[in-house]
Amino acid sequence: MQEFSLYFEEGWQHIADLGGYDHILFIMALCAVYLMKDWKKVLILVTAFTLGHSITLALSVLGIVRVDTGLIEFLIPVTIVLTALGNVIRGGKEPERANWNYFFAIFFGLIHGLGFSNYLRSMLGSQADILQPLLAFNLGLEFGQLIIVTIVLILSQLIIRIGRASRRDWTLFLSAAIFGVAFVMSIERFALILENK
Repeated sequence: MQEFSLYFEEGWQHIADLGGYDHILFIMALCAVYLMKDWKKVLILVTAFTLGHSITLALSVLGIVRVDTGLIEFLIPVTIVLTALGNVIRGGKEPERANWNYFFAIFFGLIHGLGFSNYLRSMLGSQADILQPLLAFNLGLEFGQLIIVTIVLILSQLIIRIGRASRRDWTLFLSAAIFGVAFVMSIERFALILENK
């Protein structure tokens, strides 16, 4: 049980780490179009993302899938750019077809899972039984993501209800800000790929 607690804590602290804010930005972009009353949709969306990154995290830790770290570090901000851009293009509205949103959450989760894999692999070392640590780490990530989602939804609610901002304006502002940060991050990480060739 102590090992489970250790990996669970590592999972939620890893996602909530401000040093790795790219994952926080993605979660923020994912739920930027929602309010507190939409919590069920957001829960499904974030769980779809967790499912995606759990798959590639497991495959990578088991050594089945290996992808260049530099490429993954570049693709992570690209997923944020695309998600935020989607919010802006739709004018701050929810996607009309929620199924597409879930598909993209799973697909982008696959990419983010590869980003988590080096960290988890270094923690596991040569440990033979990885099922429990993997489960605990993923549950910790999900818990951390739900904390971020809750903060974003409460902040959105306060700004729209108390600050009297329109839902559309707030969503566009938040998504555009996330887009800007992620776009710069994408350029910097692409430059690193070119530098290392």
